[in-house]
Amino acid sequence: MKLEDDNIILREWEETDVERLAEIANNKKIYDNLRDAFPHPYSIDDARQYITLQLNGDNKLSKVFAILVDGKVAGSIGAFLKEDVYRKNAEIGYYLAEEYWGIGIMTKAIKILIEYVFETFDITRIYAEPFARNVASRRSLEKVGFRLEAELKCNAVKNGIIEDSCIYAILKCEFIKCGSIMNEKKG
Repeated sequence: MKLEDDNIILREWEETDVERLAEIANNKKIYDNLRDAFPHPYSIDDARQYITLQLNGDNKLSKVFAILVDGKVAGSIGAFLKEDVYRKNAEIGYYLAEEYWGIGIMTKAIKILIEYVFETFDITRIYAEPFARNVASRRSLEKVGFRLEAELKCNAVKNGIIEDSCIYAILKCEFIKCGSIMNEKKG
């Protein structure tokens, strides 16, 4: 499966991506903005295990893609479908190689992913939970139409420091309306 917009492609991970994934993910600045389940340092073995899990996993509750920019792996983005009373929700998570920060790549990747999730799954709400200090991630979400629902004080611990986190969300009806407005402006 391949999702495209301009020079950005989201595609399934491939075995040939192992070295590039390890190179990207072995960055303390990336690790500092992700949950502790993300290893640091990030080794070739970590990359191999992750890609093998993505290729062999039969998890119907998640869809994870490599982000390609001009044909080169630049990061990862995924949607994680929730269950039980939260079954109409999906959480997204993502990271990007540092060399691509600040040029709008993640904003485009988020937009591609949420279009796919809303079109493919019976989901009414997509949310993300960045750390409050991660201004770049928060801006990427806002540019696509996510709104801040809550700032949770002293909600997380990262690197031994108690931190605030945020909940950003977008509803399917809002995204469709916003997308229609954007398409009208392009025309």
